[in-house]
Amino acid sequence: MCIRYSLAKNKEDLEKRFNAEMLEPFQARYNIAPTQLVPVITSDSPGGFSHFYWGVTPAFAKNKPVSQKLINVRSETIAEKASYMNAFHKKRCLIPADGFYAWKKVGKRTEIPYRFISHKEEPFAFAGIWDEYETEKGEIEHTFLILTTSANRSVSEIHDRMPVILAIEDEATWLNKAASQPDLLSILRPYPDDNMRGYPVSPMVNHVANDSPYVIRKTLPMDQFGNYTLFG
Repeated sequence: MCIRYSLAKNKEDLEKRFNAEMLEPFQARYNIAPTQLVPVITSDSPGGFSHFYWGVTPAFAKNKPVSQKLINVRSETIAEKASYMNAFHKKRCLIPADGFYAWKKVGKRTEIPYRFISHKEEPFAFAGIWDEYETEKGEIEHTFLILTTSANRSVSEIHDRMPVILAIEDEATWLNKAASQPDLLSILRPYPDDNMRGYPVSPMVNHVANDSPYVIRKTLPMDQFGNYTLFG
């Protein structure tokens, strides 16, 4: 599962890394949350960044029975579910990020947030699917979901699921509209454990309004109430 992530890079870094043009202004993001408008790269327009909303909400959908908190989709079943089949085959996207958060439960009332990044602290891309919906005002909004997979060894100590992070060489395949289903499914795997590290961060990340460099800094493990804990 993925409910928060970061993209603490500037526009120029992202354009260079993904070889795509970003026409709209962008400021580094440290605490991206569902329903927010963020950059993605779609299979329809692989040479540029688009800005889509993360997740599907009833406010976007007109005469569609959609979930209020639909933000992730399991990669293991994406090709089997009718609700995702069209997007899986025709509307795939890359979701640029440089870290994601997971919460470690260490008691009934204690959860410690961790941030996971690549060893080189470089940007990477989640595998995603996107769609468009007509609002009640008749406007078209674009949304995306993040694909998840089983956790690698590092993340499994915190949570049993993680976002699908594509290998750089697989990003073009994910955006290729002619790619076969077996080829697509073969790249939806856990990110290599030896390419990733995680560390505890402040429980300030629990609050969406906290979107500053402070939330990505390594801290002593604290619970959601700000109390230091012995669990690391």
